[in-house]
Amino acid sequence: MPRVFDTLEAFKAAAGEELGTSDWLTVTQEQINTFADATGDHQWIHVDPDRAASGPFGTTIAHGYLTLSLLPVFGAEIYEIHGLAFGMNYGANKIRFPSPVPVDSRLRATATLLETKDIAIGTQIVIQFVVEREGADKPVCIAEVVYVMAGA
Repeated sequence: MPRVFDTLEAFKAAAGEELGTSDWLTVTQEQINTFADATGDHQWIHVDPDRAASGPFGTTIAHGYLTLSLLPVFGAEIYEIHGLAFGMNYGANKIRFPSPVPVDSRLRATATLLETKDIAIGTQIVIQFVVEREGADKPVCIAEVVYVMAGA
C-alpha cells in the first residue's frame, strides 16, 4: 500500500523522510528484450543468453537504464499524492548503477524525499531511490531524480 498524501503541501511536509519501500518486482528476459528494442541497445550481454552464459555475469543482465525506467513503478507503490494538477520528470542530479541486474532478479526500491523547492510553475521535488536486488550486498541503482509537481 502506498503512503497517501492528501495534498502536495502534505507531501512537501515530509521532506527529509523515507517514504517507504516498494514490493519486489522480477526483471524478465522479455522485459530486457523489449527495452533493447525500444532503445536500440542490443548488446549481447543483455539479449544473447547463450553468449552471456560464458560472459562475466554468467547470464544476461538488464540495462542500467531499464532499472532506472522502473522508478515510476516503484514510486507508485511507495507514495501517492492526491490533488495534483500535474507531475512531470524534470531530470536527475545523480545516477549510479553499483551492481548488475542478472535476468530474473527480484528488485525493490526505497524512496526518500530529499527536498522540495517552490518554483514558478509549481514545486520542484528531489527524491532519492535506492534499488536493491534480493540477496545482493550492493544496490543496483541509486538515483536522485527531480520532478516538478503542481497542486490542483
